[in-house]
Amino acid sequence: MTRRRRQFDASFKLEVVRMIRDQGLSVGEVSRSMDLVETAVRRWVAQYDAERAGGPGEGKPLTAEQQRIRQLEAENRQLREDNALLKNIQRAMPSPRSRNSGQVLHWPR
Repeated sequence: MTRRRRQFDASFKLEVVRMIRDQGLSVGEVSRSMDLVETAVRRWVAQYDAERAGGPGEGKPLTAEQQRIRQLEAENRQLREDNALLKNIQRAMPSPRSRNSGQVLHWPR
């Protein structure tokens, strides 16, 4: 019988990591007491350490700061794409200046 893959939210992972970092428990102790695989817990600790060092880490962010940074990066990326699209549209549209006289055309009101 295969074991079904469990999923844990960021707050649970952070709690586990803090047991190791703040309380000084070993990865093995925490893994056994919470029925977790040591490899996953080590990965969570590495993720946390990377985030605390200012890096993005790998995988889903654990800390609130890193979650906010990733959200802002995604928003920034979307805004840059939107801006580039609008610039391309603007270049493709004809100028409001008349081609013959160089005068500005006035649109009817």
